[in-house]
Amino acid sequence: MWTVVYIAPNRTVAEQMKSILEMEGILVMLRAIGVPHLGDSGSVEIMVPQSEAEEAAEILAGSFTR
Repeated sequence: MWTVVYIAPNRTVAEQMKSILEMEGILVMLRAIGVPHLGDSGSVEIMVPQSEAEEAAEILAGSFTR
C-alpha cells in the first residue's frame, strides 16, 4: 500500500524530492492532485510504500534543514 509522505506545491518540487528519496533507495510514486488543467503547477502527492513512510518522512525533513 502506498502512503502520502508530502504534498509538493508543484511538479518541479515533487521531482526534486523524488530524486532525494530515490538516492536513499526508497521507491517513490508521484500523483498530481487538484485541478487537472493546472499541469505542472498543480500540487503533487509524494507517495512511498507504507513500510518506508517513516524513513522517507525523516529524509525529507532532514533535507529541509540543510
